[in-house]
Amino acid sequence: MNQAVLILIKPDGLKKSLTGNILTRLSETKLEIVAAKMVRVSDELAKSHYQHLKDKPFFPELIKYLKGELHDRLKVMALIYWGKDAIKRCRELAGATNPEEADPTSIRGSYGRITTKGLYENVIHVSSNEEDACREIKLWFDPPEIIVDLYPTKEEICRECRKQGWA
Repeated sequence: MNQAVLILIKPDGLKKSLTGNILTRLSETKLEIVAAKMVRVSDELAKSHYQHLKDKPFFPELIKYLKGELHDRLKVMALIYWGKDAIKRCRELAGATNPEEADPTSIRGSYGRITTKGLYENVIHVSSNEEDACREIKLWFDPPEIIVDLYPTKEEICRECRKQGWA
């Protein structure tokens, strides 16, 4: 069964110029990239993404991390990979969330670290399951940014929408 999975190359991965290495490793999955973009992460987006960790003592530091404030890289690369068993295949390549427990040949095992404050800087996010993938993809992408129809959509009419355009 085809699945979609959200992949984020986090600010520490960008700071260390690991984008090419990570994408090369992910290409081993033979999955299709159906969306990709650079995102300046807002406070609201970071908090929504990590809402399940909001009661943890490290939550404020985690938000700063995802926003790029700890690495002077105020962006992440967001991608959607799509195909058979996408979540399982990408999570296997990514390795355990804790870089010290990750297989040394995995992405996190190769490039991650734990800070002196105990924060996992693991360079990549991979959705945990289909429910999380759906929630996260809808947070990070709008339907027209994805080249396949992943989820049902609806047409909205905006009368007083404000949008930044090119001058």
